[in-house]
Amino acid sequence: MTFLYNTWYAAGWASDLGEDLVGRRFLDLPVLLYRDVHGKAVAVGDRCPHRFAPLHCGRKVDGTIECGYHGIRFDEHGDCVFVPGEPERVSRNMRIPAYPLEERDGVLWIWLGPAEADRAAIPDLSDRLSSPKFRHVTGSLNVRANYELLADNLIDPSHGQFLHGVLLKRDGFFDVPHVVQQDGTTVSSERLIRNTAAPPAYAPYLANPDALVDWWTRAQWDPPGIFRLDNGVTPAGAERDAGVRRCGVHLITPETPSSTHYFFAAVRNYRLDDREADEASRSWQHTVFDEQDRPMLEAVQAMMGTADFASLHPVLVSGDQPAMRIRSIMRRLVQREREAMQPHAASQ
Repeated sequence: MTFLYNTWYAAGWASDLGEDLVGRRFLDLPVLLYRDVHGKAVAVGDRCPHRFAPLHCGRKVDGTIECGYHGIRFDEHGDCVFVPGEPERVSRNMRIPAYPLEERDGVLWIWLGPAEADRAAIPDLSDRLSSPKFRHVTGSLNVRANYELLADNLIDPSHGQFLHGVLLKRDGFFDVPHVVQQDGTTVSSERLIRNTAAPPAYAPYLANPDALVDWWTRAQWDPPGIFRLDNGVTPAGAERDAGVRRCGVHLITPETPSSTHYFFAAVRNYRLDDREADEASRSWQHTVFDEQDRPMLEAVQAMMGTADFASLHPVLVSGDQPAMRIRSIMRRLVQREREAMQPHAASQ
């Protein structure tokens, strides 16, 4: 399966893009991210068309990007504006791609496809990333695994009973219904355990750590790689907002067929102005994602090699249902896009 192109992907957190030139690869395309003289975030191709030098190894000069190899300059539209010693070549036969880039809710959203960018379709994460009800800290990882493996990992948290067992293990987890729903291209997965002891990851933030709680874990996916996680505990029988909630935002963007950019925000509804709680959230992210999830996902990718997932004939269990739905939806979307971009391919 190839990538889905005509859609919005996370290119990073806006707060991480400063004065430096940042070279990244999305959908196997080299992309340069930077801020112009007005502070606006810009995305253009990162490969100089002259000798293919990475432009992020160059510098910003008078609002342009100067290649560090031979000094050729490009503007934010991708047009060549200066060739040392050859002014007649300017903008004639030398340019780089320019990609729509929007900054919203603290996320840099990039459109990499050939179709016109649909700005009305930029994902709305304001309920979590811009709401006064919550506070969040952000992070990012590069994971040497295909993006579908990350999607599998995020949509069904049953692995947390083992990979993250010390922090999240709950007796009875597999005894309660696993509720899987699909609404159009949105897939969700949820489990709820009532009248149980709070897991160690949540108990310290409760007024009464020893009281019985309702414990839930919910994950929602929207294409191409937008996950809204909602995990927490609340006093038994109470509304979820009355308890301790962690409403994470997880954004996955393919780097190559075997590596993925993973941008995540730990969103919480407690101790909103507590710096120690911020550090605890960062520590939680590091432990769960960097020390536990990432090594396992990379080990799975190494075990699979370059083989397609389906070609290995995985033996599925009931808990795989949401992940398989995501894979099926993505294949339909990719096929539909491929047919639209090559209208004659299907008839040949």
